[in-house]
This record gives sequence, C-alpha cells and structure tokens, in this order.
Amino acid sequence: MYNDASKNKSRRDFVKQTGMVAGGMVAIPILSRANFFSGADDVIKVALIGCGGRGTGAAMQALQSKQNVKIVAMADAFRDNLDKCYKSLAVDSANDPSTAGVKNRIDVPEERKFTGFDGYLKAIPLADVVILATPPGFRPIHFEEAIKQNKHVFMEKPVATDPAGVQRVLAAALIAKQKKLNVVVGLQRHYQDSYRELYKRKDMIGDITSAQAWWNNDGVWVRPRKPGQTEMEYQMRNWYYFNWLCGDHINEQHIHNIDVINWFKGGYPVRAQGFGGRQVRNGKEHGEIFDHHFVEYEYADGSLLNSQCRHMPGTMSRVNELFVGTKGKIDCGKATIKDLSGKVLFHFETKGERNPYQTEHDELFAAIAKGEYKFADAENGAKSTMTSILGRMATYSGQIIEWDKAINSGIDIHPKVYSFDATPPIVPNADGFYPIAVPGVTKYS
Repeated sequence: MYNDASKNKSRRDFVKQTGMVAGGMVAIPILSRANFFSGADDVIKVALIGCGGRGTGAAMQALQSKQNVKIVAMADAFRDNLDKCYKSLAVDSANDPSTAGVKNRIDVPEERKFTGFDGYLKAIPLADVVILATPPGFRPIHFEEAIKQNKHVFMEKPVATDPAGVQRVLAAALIAKQKKLNVVVGLQRHYQDSYRELYKRKDMIGDITSAQAWWNNDGVWVRPRKPGQTEMEYQMRNWYYFNWLCGDHINEQHIHNIDVINWFKGGYPVRAQGFGGRQVRNGKEHGEIFDHHFVEYEYADGSLLNSQCRHMPGTMSRVNELFVGTKGKIDCGKATIKDLSGKVLFHFETKGERNPYQTEHDELFAAIAKGEYKFADAENGAKSTMTSILGRMATYSGQIIEWDKAINSGIDIHPKVYSFDATPPIVPNADGFYPIAVPGVTKYS
C-alpha cells in the first residue's frame, strides 16, 4: 500500500491528476468530463468486465461499499452471462434485505452492455474504476487497457497464466504507479483482519525457516460440451480446464496460499521442483490440467515452502498456511502464534471478523472517493502469479525450474487471434482427449 499527499485533494482533482504520469514524465490526454462523472462529482462510475460468478460477486461488493458507486457498463464474452449478472444485481438483489439498495446503483441501459472478445474496449472508457473478473488468461490485456485509459482497477487473481502475461502485468503496474492509479488485486488475505494481525506479529516466531501451504478439496464445476459449439466457445465455457485461460488450479486457487507465504517472507522463491499428475480427474471434459501438485519452493535465504494442492473428491480437505520459525509457529487458519513449546503467544478471535472480500472494495473505493493514492497491488499480484506458474512448470516437467529463467522465458501460451471461429492453442485428438504434460518428457527451454 502507498500513501500520498494527494489525499487532501478533492476527488475531481484526483481523477484529473491521474491523467498525467507522475512527475510530468509523460503527458496523457485527459478524457472528457463525461467519461468521469454521471451528474454528480461524488459518483464513482464502474465498468464490470467479466460477468460470471466472481464478477457478479465483486460488483455486488463494490456496490455495497459506503461510497456513491454506480455500475454504468458491463462486458462479457457471452450475452447469457451478462444477462444473468444484470438480473442478479438489478432485480434479484431487491428481494434480499441485505442488498435491497443495490438495484438503485445499476445504471446499465442496453447500449452500455457489450459482448464478444472486444467488449472490454467499449466498456472501459465509460468508467472511473474497472473491475476485471474474466478468466485470468485475459487479465494482462484487460489490465493494460484499463491503465492506458487512466482507470483505477480491481482485478481478480491470478493476473496471468504464462510468463509473457506476467511481464505484461508488471509493465502496466509500473505505469499505474507513475499515474497514481489505485490497483487492488483479489488476494483478499491482505485485507483480512486476522492475517493482518498475524503479519504484524510475525517476528514473534523469529526467522521463518520453513512453511507449509495447502489447497486440498474436492474440486470445482465442469461444463459439458454442447452441440454446435466451436472449439473456442467450448474452451471459453469450460475455461477452468485449459491453461491459456486458467493456468491450472495451482494458479487459479492455490495462489491464495502461495501468496500468503510470499507476503510473510517478504520475497519470492528463486527456484522450484515438484511432482503432479491426473489420477481421478482425467476425462475429456477435464482438458489438460492436473488434479494434484506438490511443489518445493526455495527462497533466497534457503528456507523452503512445501506446497500442496489437490482436487480429489472424498479426500482430506485443508486450505491453510503454516509458518515455522526459530522461535515458534504461525497457524494462519487458527489465527494463532505459538512458541516452540506450544505456548500460545497470540490468538485473534475470528468470530465476527469482517468479510475480506468486502473490505478490499470498501478500502479501494474509500481511497478513490477521498482522492488518495493508496493501493499498488499489481506487482505483488504478478509475482505471486509467477510463483504459481513456476510451480506448474516444475510439476509438468519434473525438473528444477529457476525463477529468473522462467520469468524471462517469453513463454506465451495464448491464441494469436481471439475469435469464436479461431483455433485455440490446444485442441483434442481424434478421440476427444487433449495432450497432457508428462514429467520427464515435457520441457521448458
């Protein structure tokens, strides 16, 4: 997080100021006043890019902040996703007393509903703030455009699916800092009270010598192929199972736990090795991703993170992080710090704890309303994403993967053309199965 003297300026001055790169390095044409306001100076106009479940949830949380927020534009590849999201926000919310006021904050007429791969280009210019919640493979190009258009951003994790995408986000993150654009990434543990309090007290366990991280549970949805779908549409609908869209579940979900380790360590691993595969989730509908990964990450000081993620029904479920230090241990799930003899040194009572998904929006929109430059999450979001990708490269290949080589590899797994008639980067064989990485055979040069 970053604090800036601009906190005393009005929101109008702040929004205008973000049209210039800090220090006068590069002049950016200021967009018209109509692009920033909808009748009142305190209205914060939001464009929602990605109208699936997470996009709907993020939009709801933005609208439930204490600021004068309005959704003024929506974009999604599919019209049915957009319509379902709009109904949830503008109609269904009125039937729930906790969200009854949300419908009054939806101002999205038909002409501001955009579909297709290029819908984001039409929605972003209409807002002050952009919510990015599409499948993560699109995050780099959407984030680039939002920063180019001088918008504050909330974007879901992960922020890329390959090293080339990570580099694009890092480049845009630097520009966002120069322009003093607030960026919050949906790694919500950073906004969770218990984790914040544990982080403040992490020195109680001395030097961190090792860590454990888990995301082990049954798994997620599958969306079956329907008659008439092109291969591109099928993969877009069933996006979780294709790396160019999702990055595998080590990237899409386990990033939360990996990011906590990076946060408390104050850095990122220098190399990784591990193993993984497909044992129970191995049908045609499961695309190319693994159902289990185990990665040993090594940090510059020699400390190790043992990272587990597994999607197997009927198995032990655990989502947590544990730190071992020279003086004690931190159990994040239990919000407890103990010394090496087991004595409790600190415990945070999580009953009644604020919802971190809501807190991240509350704090972002409060900063924007006050004209503060406070959040610059994109760099960490990109590097924690790269940590997850590093793990995937290690499990897919069975080799030791070095951070510097991987992040600078230029590996780009995305299609050259975004169109429903285009050929995706990976296609099934004659029997309908997709090629799968084979440790010992798959290489990353």
